[in-house]
Amino acid sequence: MSKVKLDKYEQEIEDNINVDFLNPIMSKKRQAFIQQTAKNTFKKDKRINIRLTSNDLNNIQIKAAMEGLPYQTLITSIIHKYANGELR
Repeated sequence: MSKVKLDKYEQEIEDNINVDFLNPIMSKKRQAFIQQTAKNTFKKDKRINIRLTSNDLNNIQIKAAMEGLPYQTLITSIIHKYANGELR
């Protein structure tokens, strides 16, 4: 198998693909902040109790089953979307 001939520009990219100046430089403090923010985004640290009609709960459970996920996850997703303005 023969190698593909690269032009000068392509060869420069190939030569520098793993060189530090192509990788963004991020301080340790900024990196730690971003990692903690990501963890907090997915951390579920509060519980609530809600009352629903049997019919509403049954309909939610059916829709969740059709989506292939637990009904609690569907409810959490709906609340999250509403809280972030994605659902009206």
